[in-house]
Amino acid sequence: MRPYVASSIGIACAAVLALPLIPLGDVPAGTRSERAGFDDARPADLPGSTRSLPLTALGGSGSDRSLRPADAARPIGVNSRDVAPFSLVGVVWDDPRAELDGRVQVRARAVGSGAWSPWQDLVTGHGDHGADPSTAEARTGRTHGATAPLWVGASDGVEARVQPRTGATGSEGSAATPLPRGLHLDLVDPGADPRRGSDRAPAAALQIPALTPAETKQEAEAQTGLARPHVGPRPRIITRRGWGADERLKEKGNVYTKTIKAAFVHHSASGNGYSCSQAGSVLRSIYRYHVKSSGWRDFGYNFAVDKCGNVYEGRAGGVAKPVLGAHTLGFNTNSMGIAVLGTYTHANPPAAALRAVAKLSAWKLGLHGANPKGTTYLTSGGSNRYKKGRNVRLNVISGHRDGFATECPGGRLYRKLGTARGVAAHYQGR
Repeated sequence: MRPYVASSIGIACAAVLALPLIPLGDVPAGTRSERAGFDDARPADLPGSTRSLPLTALGGSGSDRSLRPADAARPIGVNSRDVAPFSLVGVVWDDPRAELDGRVQVRARAVGSGAWSPWQDLVTGHGDHGADPSTAEARTGRTHGATAPLWVGASDGVEARVQPRTGATGSEGSAATPLPRGLHLDLVDPGADPRRGSDRAPAAALQIPALTPAETKQEAEAQTGLARPHVGPRPRIITRRGWGADERLKEKGNVYTKTIKAAFVHHSASGNGYSCSQAGSVLRSIYRYHVKSSGWRDFGYNFAVDKCGNVYEGRAGGVAKPVLGAHTLGFNTNSMGIAVLGTYTHANPPAAALRAVAKLSAWKLGLHGANPKGTTYLTSGGSNRYKKGRNVRLNVISGHRDGFATECPGGRLYRKLGTARGVAAHYQGR
């Protein structure tokens, strides 16, 4: 089914500021290269910032923003330099349909100690996230290609390198796959939590607001109206206000789909080097990266779960409502996306996070009559695995890779989804 839309799009033009380190925020439409010359002109009290550095030929003058064909095999990047404090980093380029075929690595210098981190890889295959091609969100002209973001913690120095993939071409040696145009390194500062003024409070001190009267009425109507016998208990959910989301970043209004037939589980691929007391900062950083760097209307996932099992409201619109997300390209309609913060390719997901995924799924899927141990059908909106219009049979709790040929949610997390299905069904009393 096609989603129904209740949104308005407003974007403010900004003033030109030609600096080597460029703040990005509410900028006019256009390619990334065009956008790079604009300052976001944000209010002074707006927490956080996004700054961009063009990637240039390493060792060169730094004046070229893209490589000539003859230079295609040469690495590009950012030489070691001092920067304003940031905590999350990613590489962004102009065309959201273009793929970055190569290796992307960064290292950061910690604030305070001055110690440089080891080189860390960024996940380049992040185009599997995003709004479905037929939706208004995907057709704004403001979306961009991007790697997965990487959480590095409070840092004031950065270095980056991108090595194009090369392949054998016979007697002539090897040739590199062309890189996307407009490659930039985005540095995201999450800002301080506006409610606390600091992100250093222990995890137990995170405020988990009680349901507002409107939310209580909304959930009661959902359960009564659907008259479902198997609805799991609602988990504690830290609202957007609870983790400090700045609502001025997202587009106005909300967009909904018809129902929730499936939950897609993701990992954020942003690394495991965060503490649970930093989860609010991680979320604010990813939120800004999704909106300001990738060009989406809001946070991509409907919910997030940290390593301690705390559940967070993601995309705005009401936690009990079928909010249309931008999490599983081709399968956002009639589904929800749950991102476990971290990278679970080689690391095991914490038991607390798995329980949280199960409990959240039992509640939200139960509101729509879905059995976590069952299967359902979703119509593909177009992915690299299923053509647009194909009716696809999926587990009600699926991994991202079930709808799109991707590594997400990481092999270790994916192998635990059977356990999550069983626990969710238990919470529903099945």
